[in-house]
Amino acid sequence: MTKLVVVSAGLSVPSSTRLLGDRLAAATAAHTGAEVRVIEVRDLAVEIAHALTSGFPGPALAAALDAVTEADGLIVVTPVFSASYSGLFKSFFDVLGARDQDALAGKPVLIAATGGTARHSLVLDHALRPLFAYLRAVVVPTGVYAASEDWGAEGLPERVERAAGELAALLPAAAGRPEAALPPEAAGRPGAERPGAAERPAPPAARRAEPDGFTVVPFEEQLAALRG
Repeated sequence: MTKLVVVSAGLSVPSSTRLLGDRLAAATAAHTGAEVRVIEVRDLAVEIAHALTSGFPGPALAAALDAVTEADGLIVVTPVFSASYSGLFKSFFDVLGARDQDALAGKPVLIAATGGTARHSLVLDHALRPLFAYLRAVVVPTGVYAASEDWGAEGLPERVERAAGELAALLPAAAGRPEAALPPEAAGRPGAERPGAAERPAPPAARRAEPDGFTVVPFEEQLAALRG
């Protein structure tokens, strides 16, 4: 079964951050039937601090990191602090990256955030998207930001549904089905040619074999492959 993990960095109980994560997970699961697991980063704060100073995660944190690494897709939600993601949210992914630099490589991720005012909505593109691009995740085009006035208002359910649909479209590929939904670098095939490119033979004199066994492909041929 497809595994979907929600990482929620909300601090209060109840939490609007957790509520947004639950809505996104429910909408995605409605498309895919995915099994959903929620990780509350708040509950792991002490173990995260210990892991940052000792390099060894405790049992609860290790189980959460394993769940994220093994997930077919992620939904990550953070409250906005000082116009960026929370420090606890960032620390969780710092520990994950220190443990396994490839943990999120090629993994579909839906980014979301909550805040008190709509003026912080740029946190999605100025903070969250660069973070997960650095971790080499595949971030879906639509991020979801929910300000206090968005709850119960028009627009939020539509954004949730659109983002969930985009994540759902990537989950089958991440779950071991055909990889056509993901770009070559996301599917674990960095630099792979476009479909059909390998079927176009180079001119007889175009390629040459080097003594070390590598084949040099002229730049003109690579451009022709990109043009399709």
